Amino acid sequence: MDGLESGVVTSHPDAAVRHSYPLAITDAGMGTALALTLKTLPYALARFGVLFAASVLLTLWVVITLAGVAFLGKHVPVLSYIWLFIGCLVPGYAWKLFVRYGLYLLKAGHIAVLTELITVGRVSSEAGGMFQHGKRVVTERFGEVNAMFALDALIKGVVRTFNRQLSWISNILPIPGLSSLTNLVKLVVRATTSYVDETIFSYSLARADDNRFRSARDGLVYYAQNAQEVLKTGLYIVVLDAVLTGMAWIVCLVPAGLLAYLLPSGGTGQLAIIGLAILVGLNLRSAFLHPFFLVIVMIKFHVVVRGQPIEPEWDRQLQSISDGFVSLVQQAGSAFSRGGARP
Repeated sequence: MDGLESGVVTSHPDAAVRHSYPLAITDAGMGTALALTLKTLPYALARFGVLFAASVLLTLWVVITLAGVAFLGKHVPVLSYIWLFIGCLVPGYAWKLFVRYGLYLLKAGHIAVLTELITVGRVSSEAGGMFQHGKRVVTERFGEVNAMFALDALIKGVVRTFNRQLSWISNILPIPGLSSLTNLVKLVVRATTSYVDETIFSYSLARADDNRFRSARDGLVYYAQNAQEVLKTGLYIVVLDAVLTGMAWIVCLVPAGLLAYLLPSGGTGQLAIIGLAILVGLNLRSAFLHPFFLVIVMIKFHVVVRGQPIEPEWDRQLQSISDGFVSLVQQAGSAFSRGGARP
């Protein structure tokens, strides 16, 4: 079904302006971003819960691994190396198989809810709550999660290739004398572009195009022609990230350091407490700061593309510099040939 509501078409693949979905937000300011982040706080809390549980299990696993290495090193040295190898291998496998998958589902549902709030200003009471709404939208509109993984990876690759071609990149820092600081500029770009694939996912949901490859293609073209405006938000993200992450480290490490100081020295308890505090700091950043930064980029994109005609020249340029974008165009055409919608 095209449209946010039954019978309302919001995707116009043959028109100059490719979409007509409504916007409930009036500006792309920090206040709007903070309000939307707070409205969807249950998703951030759920993400933090998953990450915190994984951090506790990882800390316990590291303690067990080190204890096993120490014990086997005294009695069967050869087995200590095997145990260490297993101890290093299991966390990465568990993360990829279970935690990353669960976090991706949460993120997709979170974006679905944010998109609903950005476009219509509320989550339908018939949806059964935020989590149910997010699950329903992701399941109905995008189906298999593995396909979403692949599409996200493809979009990230196109964005990275495009950003390397930008000749005006130093101009995103509107401060005299900083244009030559290439590393700082790259940091600003990297801080922003890590959220572009999620923003284009939001655009696809808002546009409600049955051909997700087509809406992703148009979303990338819209990003290309508005990259300078979107990337300017990266400056705020870099500053906020540094300040708020620093505060998170202080909140986590100061109490942990005091507790570790009170414990007997030479044991694994001190190491476990400090390690867990570091992980919790990272969890706070991932669970609460990343969604806030995502909303900043997301609302900026939705506001700048509102009523904006697409420029075919950017489509041609992306095809000339990115094999990934060419692949996306081909998949959009393949979806058309199967489903009967024009790419």
